[in-house]
Amino acid sequence: MAMLQDLIAQIEDPDLRERIAKETDKLTKQKKFGLVFEEHLPECTPLYEVPVKVGSAVAKKLGAVSDTYIVLSIRDGMAKCIRKESKELEEIPLADLVSVAEFGEPIYPYLKPVDSVCNAPDSNLWHTLIEADNYHALQLLEYLYAGKVDCIYIDPPYNTGAKDWKYNNDYVDTSDTYRHSKWLSMMEKRLKLAKKLLNPKDSVLIVTIDEKEYLHLGCLLEEMFPEANIQMISSNISRKGAARMNSFTRVNEFVYFVMIGDYTLEPLDEADYAKKGETIHWQSFRRSSASNVRESRPFQFYPIYVNIDSRQIVRVGDAIPHEVDRFSVEQMEGCVAVFPVRDDGTEMLWGITPGECKERVKKGYVKAAKYTPDKPQQFVMQYLMSGTIQDIEDGKIIVTGLSSDGSVEAENVETRGIMPKSQWSFDTHDARDFGSKILKDILGNRFDFPKSLYAVHDCINYFVKNKPNALLLDFFAGSGTTLHAVNLLNAEDGGHRRCIMVTNNEVSVDEAKALTKQGYKPGDEEWEKYGIARYVTWPRTVCSIEGHDVNGQPLKGNYIGSDLPMADGFKANAVYFKLGFLDKTSVALGRQFKELLPVLWMKAGAIGKCPVLESDELPEMLILPENHFAVLLEETAYTEFEEKMREEKGIDVAFLVTDYDMSYRTMCNGLNVPVTYQLYRDYLDNFRINHRRD
Repeated sequence: MAMLQDLIAQIEDPDLRERIAKETDKLTKQKKFGLVFEEHLPECTPLYEVPVKVGSAVAKKLGAVSDTYIVLSIRDGMAKCIRKESKELEEIPLADLVSVAEFGEPIYPYLKPVDSVCNAPDSNLWHTLIEADNYHALQLLEYLYAGKVDCIYIDPPYNTGAKDWKYNNDYVDTSDTYRHSKWLSMMEKRLKLAKKLLNPKDSVLIVTIDEKEYLHLGCLLEEMFPEANIQMISSNISRKGAARMNSFTRVNEFVYFVMIGDYTLEPLDEADYAKKGETIHWQSFRRSSASNVRESRPFQFYPIYVNIDSRQIVRVGDAIPHEVDRFSVEQMEGCVAVFPVRDDGTEMLWGITPGECKERVKKGYVKAAKYTPDKPQQFVMQYLMSGTIQDIEDGKIIVTGLSSDGSVEAENVETRGIMPKSQWSFDTHDARDFGSKILKDILGNRFDFPKSLYAVHDCINYFVKNKPNALLLDFFAGSGTTLHAVNLLNAEDGGHRRCIMVTNNEVSVDEAKALTKQGYKPGDEEWEKYGIARYVTWPRTVCSIEGHDVNGQPLKGNYIGSDLPMADGFKANAVYFKLGFLDKTSVALGRQFKELLPVLWMKAGAIGKCPVLESDELPEMLILPENHFAVLLEETAYTEFEEKMREEKGIDVAFLVTDYDMSYRTMCNGLNVPVTYQLYRDYLDNFRINHRRD
C-alpha cells in the first residue's frame, strides 16, 4: 500500500487524487485474513569475486546494488553500460563496478577453501562455516541436504530501526516506508528454502525475535508451516534490562519453536536446572535502583566482614549513621569489611537490615560470591529472597548441605523430569554475562549483543539431546555462538553432532565509514578482513576449539554445568569456505571439477578432512576411503574403477561423470555403493530446474 500511496500523491488533478485516495482508504479498512505484505521487492546480491564481462549485470560498488546496469563494452579500464530501469547510457570505471545476481536467477555455486582448524586429527567430524549471502548458501544446501537437517537455529535481524541489517545492500531504518515488508520478504525467501532442508519426519526450526516483529513472524510461520506444532516462549536475557525513555525496560526476547513430524521435546532433570542456576536463585544483595543510595534509609548501610581466604561471612556489623565515613569502621584481621558500593564509588544500600541479615547468614542464605579486590566493593554479595526461603520451608526446595563458604546447597524437587516451561528466567541465559563477556574474553570488542552461549545450548539441547549424530544449521550465524554451543554439547555427552554456519562478511557501520574515508571499497582485501565472517565468526570458532583468545593466551574459567575448562578447547575440526559461482558451460565440460570437490565432500557427509587437488590435471578417478566417497571422472576407466571399489570398504557415496542415463544406470548396477550421483547432470539440473521453484 505504501507504493500505491506514493503513486496517488503524484496525480496532478486534485479531484481525481481525492476520489482515488478515498476508495483506497476503503480497501485498506476491509478485514484481511492472514499476513499481507509487499512481495514485489526484488533482492540482489553483489558478487565481488565474479569478473565483470561484456553482458554482465553490474552495480556500482558504492551505490545501491538494486540499481543495475548491463555492460555493453569494456575498453581501457572503462565500461560502457546501459541502466536497466531508465535505459540511460553511462561510462563507469571498471574498478567501481561489481557483478550482481538477482534472486531467482539460476546460480552454479562452489565452495572456495579459506582456512581450517584441526584440533581432533583422529576424528572425522568436521563443522563448516560458509561465507555467503545466506539465500545463495541455502540454495546450495538444498542441493546438499534436502530433508536431512535435524535442527535449524537462527537469530535473524530484529528490524529494530537501528542499522542492524541491509536489504539490497542498503541499511533499513525507521524512515524506510517498506521496512516491515522488506523484512518479511527477506525472511519468507529464506524460510521457504529452510523448510526444504528440515527432516519432515522429525526436526525443529528455532527462531529468536523481539517485540518489533514477533507478531509478523508468528503469522509468517503459521502460514509456512501449517502442519507443525508452533510455540513461542519468552526468555529473560537481561537481569538489568535495557532501559528506554517512556517505555517499559526490556529484559526479554521471544523464541519460536517450529516442531515438525514426530519430534521429541526432552524433559529436564535437576542437573539441567542446576546448571542454569534454577535450583535456587541467588539475587544481588546490593540494591541497584538510583533511589536506593545510602542517604535514603538509615538502617541498611553496614559492614559485612568476609574472610579473604575462605570467603565465609564472619560477622555482620551494625548500621552506621550517614555522617560516619565507612573507612573509619572497625577492621578485622584476615577479613574485608564489605559495604554496598558501586564501581563509581556511589554508596548504596544492602537489601535487608543488619538484624535480618544476621539471621539469614546463620541459615546460609547470604554469601560472598566473587572476590573483586580492585573495586570499591571488594566482594560481590548475594542472598536468597523471601520467596525462595518460603519454598525451602515448604519443602519445594530441599537443602542438601552447605558449601565451603557456609551458604546452602539445594535442589528443586519440582524440576525433576518436568517439561520445559514457556517462561524462561535462567541465570545463564543473561546475554551480558554469558554472551558479551565470553566473546570479549576471546576476541575483545569486535561484536555487539551476542547471544548467551548457554541460551543457544539449551534451545538446541531440548531437541537433539538424544540425537548424537544430528545435523544442525544456522544461516544467520553472527558471532558463531551456535557452533560454540554444539561443540559444548558434544563435549558434555560425547556426541558427534555436526554444525553448518552461514554468514555474510559485512563490516560494521563505523568500520565502513572509516574504510571509505581511507579510499577502500567493498571487495578490497583491506575492507574484507574486517567483515564479520573473517573478523568475528571464524576467529571465535578457531579460538573456542583451540582454547585460547586471539592473542594466543589460554581462556580462563570453566563451562557452567560441565566444569570443562575453556582452555582445553574442544576435540573438533572446522573448515571455512567462501561461496563462489561457476560458469555452467565450464562445469558441463568438466573444467571445474577442482572447484566442485568441496561441494562433493559436503554432499557425501563432510567426513574427514576436505580433500584438495594439488594439480590442475584431473585424474581418471578419485577413491577417498577417509572421506567415504569416490568419483569416476573418466567413463572409459570404469572397469578399473569397479575393481578398485570392490577392494575398498567404507565408500558410501559414488559420483559418476557421464552424459548418458543408460551408461549411468549400468555403472550403478555394477557398484555396491549405497548412494550414487550422476555428474555433472545432477548438479546442473538441480540449479537450473529449482532456481525459481518455491
